[in-house]
Amino acid sequence: MRKRDRGPAAYTRLTRPLVRDSRDEPFREADWEEALDRTVRGLTRHRGAFGLFSCARATNETNYVAQKFARVVMGTNNVDSCNRTCHAPSVAGLSAAFGSGGGTSSYEEIEHTDLIVMWGSNARFAHPIFFQHVLKGVRNGARMYVVDPRRTSTAEWADGWLGLDVGTDIPMAHAIGREIIHAGLANEAFIERATGDFEAYRTLVEPWTPSLAEKVTGVPAYAIRELAHAYARAERAQLCWTLGITEHHNGTDNVRALINLSLLTGHVGRYGSGLQPLRGQNNVQGGGDMGAIPNRLPGFHDILDPAARRGFESAWDTVIEPHHGLNLTEMFEAMEEGSLRAVYCIGENPAQSEADSEQAVRRLRGLDFLVVQDIFLTRTAELADVVLPATAGWAETDGTTTNSERRVQRVRRAVTPPGEAREDIDILCDLARRLGHAWKYADAEAVWNELRSVSPDHYGMTYDRLEEHQGIQWPCPSTDRLEPAYLHGRLWEKDPARLGRRAPFGLVRHDPPADLTDEEYPIRLTTGRRLDSYNTGVQSGGFASPLRRGEYVELCPEDAEHHEVVVGEEVRVSSRRGSVVAPVWIDTALRPGLAFMTMHFPDEVDTNRLTIEANCPIAGTAEFKASAIRIDKLTAPARAR
Repeated sequence: MRKRDRGPAAYTRLTRPLVRDSRDEPFREADWEEALDRTVRGLTRHRGAFGLFSCARATNETNYVAQKFARVVMGTNNVDSCNRTCHAPSVAGLSAAFGSGGGTSSYEEIEHTDLIVMWGSNARFAHPIFFQHVLKGVRNGARMYVVDPRRTSTAEWADGWLGLDVGTDIPMAHAIGREIIHAGLANEAFIERATGDFEAYRTLVEPWTPSLAEKVTGVPAYAIRELAHAYARAERAQLCWTLGITEHHNGTDNVRALINLSLLTGHVGRYGSGLQPLRGQNNVQGGGDMGAIPNRLPGFHDILDPAARRGFESAWDTVIEPHHGLNLTEMFEAMEEGSLRAVYCIGENPAQSEADSEQAVRRLRGLDFLVVQDIFLTRTAELADVVLPATAGWAETDGTTTNSERRVQRVRRAVTPPGEAREDIDILCDLARRLGHAWKYADAEAVWNELRSVSPDHYGMTYDRLEEHQGIQWPCPSTDRLEPAYLHGRLWEKDPARLGRRAPFGLVRHDPPADLTDEEYPIRLTTGRRLDSYNTGVQSGGFASPLRRGEYVELCPEDAEHHEVVVGEEVRVSSRRGSVVAPVWIDTALRPGLAFMTMHFPDEVDTNRLTIEANCPIAGTAEFKASAIRIDKLTAPARAR
């Protein structure tokens, strides 16, 4: 496959609306009146077959208004965001165990813990700001272990690296749990008081001896024992994970397996001990908190709860559909079936971020109507009928965002948006008015105050208090006090009445990757992020940088020698879904049989042509981390073909 050069327009800010009469015609500039009228006509035709993609980089206020637009104006719960492609399993797993889907600790606590476990996370590259807190913790005496198929730059700072095979996280976690139990290191008092299903969990992990786990995971039994003892014996311990855990067809089960270790040892609900799912974008947490997901209303109210629905119906003067909507994955499946005919996409680029991207593009092309609201002409926007130029969620917009530690912080307009670009909230409210709803918010603070009125966890966070405290973590139900930075302290209550709901162990079983390697596709491809680039490259591409080296397929020295290729040589990388041409990079962090690529440069190398749409049945997240591929040496320059 040739590289596809979309030219400088892909990296030039949108400043005026774009429209076209058919997909066969090029875009032309239009005024806002025409663009919004076309949008209204397109949405009106498909009220019963509509979905909305909200934006994890936009403010809380934008996400709140976006999900309200879907539910009130369009009458559907079909609203979701890129949370589906990354941390939906974290939300599902944490909610199943504790009743809420946020990380349980603060960043500060990582600086004052005794043990840090980074599982499936190259935080040094993917979360560099958070990693500064990790380094402070290490300098303060914390030990660190890294569990990852690659010996990443994060692992370079660790006391131990456990290089497991891709897709064997559950056997590893079960073996650690079994070792803790057999060594007499389980926190029996905590287990008896605060957890459920322990005996079933004990039976489940019993077969997973460190020796058996070594055969399945590739990690030496002694290393598994060492981590088990270190984690259980630590006074305080933090267990952190990212997409190496969640982007699997059993991502929610992976998360539950890690949560089990915290329940086994009591490393949750206390200062310095907790569970940290690290979010990759500035407002992934906030988008879900604001209800931009198909199963929850703002403030994490279950949409199936009649009392919760009544409260929102009263506040919004509407009737809310009493069932879960379609998530992002299900919306793409509905496009295939023909039951979803129109999509409003705000600030997302699923044409390049979805697994099996060629299939995603085909499905988007098959829509009757697609409107994209963004700051650049993304690949998804290229497929649209109407493109609406928005302001950037950072520096051009007022509002708030919520980071991985549940901290809500203010963002402020610092620069004037270019051309005729308008704020997301302004655009959504204009469309709502044209569709019969008299929405008018004076500013972002007015939106936030409406959210506070319907979400008890946010009620105490006025803009003035957010300024005063430089951000506040939820829950914050009162305007005159702050809650502890960590969650689930109730688990340590000795009074059963105050303890409330117990945290159940997750009874999950090993399920290997869906895309099996074989003689034809013998190499396991895993994907991830690099420090110098961002997501699908729209915001970090299009400029020269000494750090930016473009996309490569990274191989270990042994595999490069086996295929008789050298650094910079182009090869064809193929999976059961498609192929790309990419230059080779040799990386000693990889082991034989394992390759690594990113999705940062899809216009040069569309890595997601290779990934598989095998989804977690609970969370809907695809298995980006475990594709089977082969490498073919090119006998002639690819550009000449």
